[in-house]
Amino acid sequence: MKYTYKKKQQQGFSLIEVLVVVVIMGMLIGLIGPNVLGQVDRARVTTAKSDIASLSQALDMYKLDNHFYPTTDQGLEALVSRPQSSPEPRNWNPEGYIKGNKLPLDPWDGEYVYMSPGEENRPYELISLGADARLGGEGYASDISSSDR
Repeated sequence: MKYTYKKKQQQGFSLIEVLVVVVIMGMLIGLIGPNVLGQVDRARVTTAKSDIASLSQALDMYKLDNHFYPTTDQGLEALVSRPQSSPEPRNWNPEGYIKGNKLPLDPWDGEYVYMSPGEENRPYELISLGADARLGGEGYASDISSSDR
């Protein structure tokens, strides 16, 4: 009997094929990446605006119960624990004014800034300092304020 041996063919990709795939993947990531990152930034701005609207509603409920807004010194903390400084609220809700009795952080993990009175004769102003965590800024680093509504 005569046996014929077939030479085994190597299977796999050549270096050129792998490089072509890597280059194509890099180009796709370069094109799609910025769009995805832009969506994340827009979502953070939307979340900050929503948080400010919710905090504004809580402040309005505080005022309905107590006939005044918390002072700047009392701050947003007055929505989750009864202020001990003057003016003391007479009808403070023992359950607080925010669900879960925990103040939210802005989407960049900073605290919301509260001032009472606010600018331009507003009773208060709420501000998220944005991505740069400083007053001012441009684009996604700009401040988001209750006066923007």
